[in-house]
Parts: sequence; structure tokens; C-alpha cells
Amino acid sequence: MTGASLALVAGLVVVLSGAFGLELESAALLGAALGAVVALVPDRTPLARLGGFVAGFVVAFVGYAVRALALPDSTAGRAVVVVLVVLLCVAVTAASLERLPLWSTLLGAAAVAGGYEFTFAAAVPEMATTSVSTATTLLLNIAIGFTAAAFVAPGHPPRRHATTASTATTDTTPTTRLGELMTEKTL
Repeated sequence: MTGASLALVAGLVVVLSGAFGLELESAALLGAALGAVVALVPDRTPLARLGGFVAGFVVAFVGYAVRALALPDSTAGRAVVVVLVVLLCVAVTAASLERLPLWSTLLGAAAVAGGYEFTFAAAVPEMATTSVSTATTLLLNIAIGFTAAAFVAPGHPPRRHATTASTATTDTTPTTRLGELMTEKTL
């Protein structure tokens, strides 16, 4: 049901975008898929997943700004930005004490790279305008994909961040597992 809903909504975005001249179709699949991933991965809360995604999204655009303003358009310049973006994503996760998952910050950064690299490379001096239009298009499609998947997806309780004490348990008998689940629900 989730996949069918997502397919229908992504198709509808393309059709309506063409009919109303919204120019969303270029990122319809990318945005819908990324939004669905953020909605469907049962890790932490939806707000934490979205927060990490948005942080990575912003970090990647900062990387593009650094690349446009301060680095040469070369392999070395691109390598510096890639390292910088990944380290900043790790820093965001660390600063949040892992409340914002690393995978979602990296996914946000990858969304920007996947949706903006070609446009950026074609017109580096126009970054001020092209970045805004790309960000708007991507974020709208991602929001649509997230919403479509979140409303139809089967409920997944968010996975809690494992602590040392809980990972030391090796008893997996059904009674023990039931007790663990009941304890998690009461916390």
C-alpha cells in the first residue's frame, strides 16, 4: 500500500507540475524517494530523522558555497568539499549526542549533491539563484514523498538508541523479549 501510494503521489506531482508550470518534475522521483526513506526508516522519531536530513541538506549547500567562493574547480577542490561536508555531517550528529542520526544527515547532503551538482557545474557564478530554486524544488518533492509514505506506512515504533547495558543482554527467549518490549513501552 505504501509503495502504491508513493507511486501515485509522485505521478500526480509530475502531471500537476506540467499542467501548472511548477517545474517540479525534474526532482519528483528523487524527492519522493528520499522523503519516503526518511519517513519509513524506523530509527528515532520522525522529527529527529527530518532534523538530521535538513541539517545535512544545509551542510551540503554550505559546501557548494565554499566550493564556489573559495576553491578551484578541480578534483582537489571537490575532494576538499566532500571531506568537509561528511565531517560536518558527523559533527552535527555528534553535537546532537546522536539524537539526529548520521544516516539522515548524510542522506540530506546526498539529496543536494544528487539534485544540484549538474546545475552547479553548469553555472557556478549563478549559485545564488540556482541554489534557491533547486532547494525549493527538492524540499517540496521531499515533503510530498515524506507525507505520502508517513500517512500510509505501517506503524513502526522508533528504535531507541542502544545503550551499553541493553546491548549486553544476550538472552533472547520469548519471555525475556516480551519483558524488554514492555519495559521500552513504559519508558
